[in-house]
Amino acid sequence: MAKVADKYLKVDPWAIIEEGFDTERNRVSESIFSLGNEYMGVRGYAEEGYSGDSLIGSYFNGLNEQLDIGNHYKGIIRSLRYMVNSVDWLHTRIAVDGEQLDLAKSKISDYVRKLDFRTGTYRREFVWHLENGKSLKLVFTRLVSMTMSHLGLQQVEFEPLNFSGSVDIISGLDFNIIHEERGVSMWNPVRSGEQDGISAILASTVNTGNKLFSSFTLKASQPLETARVEREKFIGQSFSLELTQGETAHFTKFAINCADSTSARSAEELWSEGLGLAVASLSLEEKAVLAEQEAYWNGIWETSDISIEGDPENQQGIRFCIFQLYQTYHGDHPGFNIGAKGLTGEVYRGLAFWDTESYCLPFYMFNNPKAAKSLLEFRYRTLPEAIQRAKDVDCEGACYPIATIDGTESCDLWQHSNLQLHVGTAVSFGIWHYVKNTGDKEFLFSKGVEMLIQISRFYATRGQWGQRTGEYGYFGVMGPDEFQLMVNNNCYINLMAKKSFEFALEAIQEMKEKAPSEFAELSAKVELREEELGDWSNKAEKMKIPVDKETGVYEEHDGFFDMPHIDIHSIPVTEFPLYSNWSYDRLYRYDMIKQPDVLMFMFLYSEQFTKEEKLANYEYYESRCIHESSLSPSIHSILASEIGKHEEAYNFFEFATRLDLDNYNRNTREGLHTTSIAAAWMNIVYGFGGMRSDGERLSFQPSLPERWTSYSFQVMYEGVLLKIIVNKDSVSLKAISGGSTEIVVYGQRIKVDASGTVLPLGEGMIAG
Repeated sequence: MAKVADKYLKVDPWAIIEEGFDTERNRVSESIFSLGNEYMGVRGYAEEGYSGDSLIGSYFNGLNEQLDIGNHYKGIIRSLRYMVNSVDWLHTRIAVDGEQLDLAKSKISDYVRKLDFRTGTYRREFVWHLENGKSLKLVFTRLVSMTMSHLGLQQVEFEPLNFSGSVDIISGLDFNIIHEERGVSMWNPVRSGEQDGISAILASTVNTGNKLFSSFTLKASQPLETARVEREKFIGQSFSLELTQGETAHFTKFAINCADSTSARSAEELWSEGLGLAVASLSLEEKAVLAEQEAYWNGIWETSDISIEGDPENQQGIRFCIFQLYQTYHGDHPGFNIGAKGLTGEVYRGLAFWDTESYCLPFYMFNNPKAAKSLLEFRYRTLPEAIQRAKDVDCEGACYPIATIDGTESCDLWQHSNLQLHVGTAVSFGIWHYVKNTGDKEFLFSKGVEMLIQISRFYATRGQWGQRTGEYGYFGVMGPDEFQLMVNNNCYINLMAKKSFEFALEAIQEMKEKAPSEFAELSAKVELREEELGDWSNKAEKMKIPVDKETGVYEEHDGFFDMPHIDIHSIPVTEFPLYSNWSYDRLYRYDMIKQPDVLMFMFLYSEQFTKEEKLANYEYYESRCIHESSLSPSIHSILASEIGKHEEAYNFFEFATRLDLDNYNRNTREGLHTTSIAAAWMNIVYGFGGMRSDGERLSFQPSLPERWTSYSFQVMYEGVLLKIIVNKDSVSLKAISGGSTEIVVYGQRIKVDASGTVLPLGEGMIAG
């Protein structure tokens, strides 16, 4: 079952570099070289057109289409929403002497592409050798602005190496992009036109009526004579550049994209808004845009960098992870969420899962609290849809969907959408975790408590009482493991629901005391009844938590300990992934698990469990886990670090930061594993750094992988930016900004300020 790296990228601490064009790896590279800014994302495809295997992917957060699936049973969804492939705003066609540039057919040399973490730019260059003997060097540069979310910039440079002449170019905006899963373009043209040097087009999605305005203007190193090119779903400009041997000519394209993912605005309103943004962009200069982009990223690395000495591959890997996490989300647009592939591909349909609160939220909470809050605000904005979903499944309150882009349930596998009840507990945990570590009571009282009330109502009406035990629990469910179908009393769901009840009751009591008038308004709004509080308290107290009291091992669900055992190491590697090679029902017959379930709640609520309990459960479940999910190894690595299995922890970590860079799962071509990228950050900070954020104070128990000389990371806590440096002898802690705060290190409570503190590395904390 060992995963094998496919290494082809140059190792560099601040960039991803590919030398030489490999047609077999092109789609993998398209994913890796993706750019995004939370608002929009674009894959690293060849904008000049490529007739080989490619996914031209251009995505906008929240833009969605609808697919009707025709189920007729109550509670099972009848339609779903998915992220829709959108406009190719990079569309370029290049010809010299009638010969068209196409990397699948053209002869090229000296091919290099680079994704620069410090400038936030993607650059690609090569020499094109024409059939008539002419050679032309081309350099393509692109960015999506991190400070002006509607702006995308593209520059193409031309340097003739052995001739003087001209190059013919078409630059445009194309809505004919195929949405790969559907096999067609999902856009209808609405309007196009040209005004004051601005070319613009507006289209709407076929079924949902979501709209997208796209425009561009051109600037060049020489005056341009352009001719309008217009066809169905396309508008562009054709022009020529005069080239002189040994000199460089270029053009720059400033694209403005403006999306309406709610279908709330009319076409005229969106056209007017988009055109206004386009007019404002006329004053932009390329150098200023590039400088602003670089300044933004410099600021990110000052606060969020992780430095590793002695391991250049993981140094590159973790910076790639941090870079992609900021590209995917940074909280400038409250109400957006994070799809499992971010904005880099169509697999998982752009849908957000419980991964957001469980895996992604910690990164943003300790690096960009504004973004963490924004993620939770998505859940508040979609509370009405969750309330409707609860009614659909014969419950009260709010049932948050297992997969969503707009708040509605969009998972068409009923066993997941109807049985995986833990999403609401993840939202509840996320609110608790965020408020605990940021102190944001305003969010708790204005939005959080309302969500907690509706979440509690759902869990109070979805569960039942066991007729023999008299305990409360959940029947006919599927836990995070996903290899156990229609089980009773999944331990994760039961324990997390119990915690959700308890936190809701605590938050309600606190709001009663600290914000009584606001609580009175909220109570009236949601029609909260006093007897509900007593009911939740009773159900929390009598929740069934299955555990073997002799061994301390929590039973994943009723009857799990009695299931047929299978030695996972006896399964031939050729049968993985099992989803593709085993009949679906076969997955559910054994005590084999897909990903951490019991171990997951031991990580989330770490302070609730002793080291001995974690050891017993780790040793029981690790031997049964096949890690079919890319999220799985990080949790195992974090817990292995805590219980002293340092070498095992590193083995689980080995491919965490480079899962996509080295294509370990052989599916990077489909898009990046965005939530796994967040797990890689946790693997270092929570794993080797030993950080825990569920206790009274933020705590650390750092260890050092034997192969590393040292490492450092930074976290924001209570407004203080802390820097932690770990080497073979010591742990250094310093407040970089924000004053001082108290934390716990190796069980010792200390105050950290600008003067810093140095402690010896804990005994036995070097993996060996």
